[in-house]
Amino acid sequence: QVQLVESGGGLVQAGGSLRLSCAASGRTFRYYAMGWFRQAPGKEREFVAAISWNGGVTYYRDSVKGRFTISRDNAKNTVYLQMNSLKPEDPAVYSCAGSQHSAPHWRSPHGYGYWGQGTQVTVSS
Repeated sequence: QVQLVESGGGLVQAGGSLRLSCAASGRTFRYYAMGWFRQAPGKEREFVAAISWNGGVTYYRDSVKGRFTISRDNAKNTVYLQMNSLKPEDPAVYSCAGSQHSAPHWRSPHGYGYWGQGTQVTVSS
């Protein structure tokens, strides 16, 4: 069982940066792939980034490549999402999630069994 708690969201100007954190409870965190998803009002939840259990493999949606970086520190049971050059299309509730499935499943919310509550990211123009 893994419980996830996000933090680090807030209001930032366009072009600015935020770093989201996702703290996990449970000794099995290091065995899970982790992902970040986002959901804006009136839109479906969409994949943002994913990272393998050891950090060796990462995936990103095309619109955030080169701007966002996912990383993890298994000693601290934490996964991060560094977001740079934030754009007006980035605001949403960002949620982290844990997956016990293989890489082909990481881009879909259905590939994850554990979810945090989410943290709001707002970008002002």
